[in-house]
Amino acid sequence: MNSFEQEIDLPEGHPVHSYLKETALIHQIIEELENCDAEKEYQLYYSLFNKLNTIERRFERKENQLFPYLEKHEWNGPLQNMWSFHDTIRQQFRFLREKIEARDFRSLGDNLKYLTNSIKRLMLIEETVLFPNALDLLEEEEWVTMRKGEEEIGWMLSETPAPFPSKNYIHPSEDVEVREPAVSQEGAQHYDEGYMTVEQVNLLLKTMPLDITYVDENDKVIFYNRGEERVFPRSAGIIGREVRFCHPPKSVGTVLKILEEFKKGTQNEAAFWINYKEMLIYIRYFAVRDEKKNYRGVIEMSQDISGIKKIEGEKRLLEWK
Repeated sequence: MNSFEQEIDLPEGHPVHSYLKETALIHQIIEELENCDAEKEYQLYYSLFNKLNTIERRFERKENQLFPYLEKHEWNGPLQNMWSFHDTIRQQFRFLREKIEARDFRSLGDNLKYLTNSIKRLMLIEETVLFPNALDLLEEEEWVTMRKGEEEIGWMLSETPAPFPSKNYIHPSEDVEVREPAVSQEGAQHYDEGYMTVEQVNLLLKTMPLDITYVDENDKVIFYNRGEERVFPRSAGIIGREVRFCHPPKSVGTVLKILEEFKKGTQNEAAFWINYKEMLIYIRYFAVRDEKKNYRGVIEMSQDISGIKKIEGEKRLLEWK
């Protein structure tokens, strides 16, 4: 436990408590990595590097969980700078991975030091600026909701952090309480073609092999689907968040340009494809308009098309094996 954690006496499972446990782990990994001879202990070095690279989970929790809550309290200026810092460290990881895989041992030392110094500087800013302000601004109910959302993203830690607050937590597998549904499920709703219950709509959206996010005409995120395997991480914290805060700083300008053209009515669709984590991701934006052609928002759809792109010829028979 570090001095900051001792000073504020955080309970197990509190999101900041988990961040601080990760901080201790990061320092440990960095020390082991800096003391490892990459040439003589290549596999160990690469393993430690990959372990440090799981810091991505920490970045994603901050960007998709902690930052949205701070924005609701109008503390958002420093967050964009920190997100840019995340992206810089991501670039450093990619560069160093290339050096490791090429076994360019001569340049590893300086480049590793550059990366670890960046991470240490970021953690110092977290402990002296980010976390203290977050603890001052956010209410306990917000931390409780945030802790639930973290389950969708994950941690660097080998074990899942304790629930928060522990006294109110029941694991879903042990929850046998029969509750009245929040919204009546009796009867189906009529759509343009056919009828479905709310349950069926949710099942449909969860099963579709697409990441779907709906941003309304006020540029606020109002919906995303919860698929089993999402291309990009999402959590409940983005609901109600301005879309410009839901993208890395380097891509915000492009997103805002798309929205501008959609609102003017000059464009209705935009498409991109990028290489991401050994996947080819197809990203499309569609303007949503009502019957009078009024702009009602935008749908963002993302899909891994790596397998689709490899399709050739025909397949007319059922072949599951």
